[in-house]
Amino acid sequence: MKLHAAQAEIVKDSHRFRVVNCGRRFGKTTLAVEEIKGKALYTPSRICYIAPTYQQARDIAWAMLIKEMKPITKKLNEARLELVVHVQEGGESIIQLRGWESVETLRGQQFDLLIIDEVAMMRNFFINWMEVLRPTLTDTVGTAMFISTPKGFNHFYDLYQLESDSKKGKDFKSFSFSSYDNPHIPKDEIEAQKEELTEDRFAQEFLADFRKTEGLVYKEFNRELHVTKETPTDVFETILGIDFGYTNPSAIVPIKIDQDYDYWIEEEWYKTKQTTDQIGEQASLYKASKAYPDPAEPDRIETLKKAGLNCREVSKDVVAGIDHVRELFKQNRIHIHPRCRNLIMELETYHYPDKKPDKNEAERPVKENDHMMDAMRYALYTNKPIKTETVDPYFSFHGTYYKDD
Repeated sequence: MKLHAAQAEIVKDSHRFRVVNCGRRFGKTTLAVEEIKGKALYTPSRICYIAPTYQQARDIAWAMLIKEMKPITKKLNEARLELVVHVQEGGESIIQLRGWESVETLRGQQFDLLIIDEVAMMRNFFINWMEVLRPTLTDTVGTAMFISTPKGFNHFYDLYQLESDSKKGKDFKSFSFSSYDNPHIPKDEIEAQKEELTEDRFAQEFLADFRKTEGLVYKEFNRELHVTKETPTDVFETILGIDFGYTNPSAIVPIKIDQDYDYWIEEEWYKTKQTTDQIGEQASLYKASKAYPDPAEPDRIETLKKAGLNCREVSKDVVAGIDHVRELFKQNRIHIHPRCRNLIMELETYHYPDKKPDKNEAERPVKENDHMMDAMRYALYTNKPIKTETVDPYFSFHGTYYKDD
């Protein structure tokens, strides 16, 4: 297959980790297959292509890959989506196709090249990249290509920005191309989509422009306003929000409260495969006065209590909790340190479904990218101060004071 100019620019680049942000129909599958073919043909290699699901790996790349590799294929396993191919100078290369849902099965393997496709769609991306996939490239000093169309300001946006990180970015190179950069796509087809989609959706899907996700729950959140390296003064209390997980991440959000009842989130804890004892051990390190754990897990809450945590009852009213947190953002009373990457990512991707609920049904967010969101809401809503009128008996002066739960 002949690459168009934009694809060729990416293939020629020699950076170890290439991040490709591109519009729909840019030709990312062709790019991925040509990258795999180039590596497999000339050097004995172990290569893995990863799509969001196993079925997508089959649908997106398998047919094109076996067609391109047919002349040099030595062995083909249709059920496992694996190819063994001859190398020109002798030896063989092994190519696997996998789904992100089974990424754990790659733990402990070694690869020379990883192609990760539709990165923006992959849940718990950085955890699995750092704990499972990045180590597979260590012994071989292997390379990786990350390809995706953006989906709001989520983990793919953070990955794209790594090029500019002076400490982490020396191995990274980011590319951005729109659908218009593929000369084989009729421009009239793209223009037709422009007429049918909203401006933001078209900009994201076809121009590869990072835009806020439509239907955001916390649309009041603004990085420029709410993300800061400033530190709080006059802190009088630290509370914790805790969301349980295991396969999905467990989340702990420590929140410092100052005398003005502003909330400061300076760190986060976000890990998979953690037992309740491990969660309790981590939570105890924050020396919090109160903890607000997921109310749906009473047995695990008892374990936290035995670990010495002052666990409080948490409101199960999701809608009211969200409204309360939104109001705090409106009042600029939540301050988040930029190191809280997962919290910021979830704030910028946590969204409502496209389909509106029935009239008698409350609108609830999509159950994804919500672990930090739940933990934060448990603490901020349940611990909210109650404003109470008082009368000074000596001066007949009406004032207020704040009392927590």
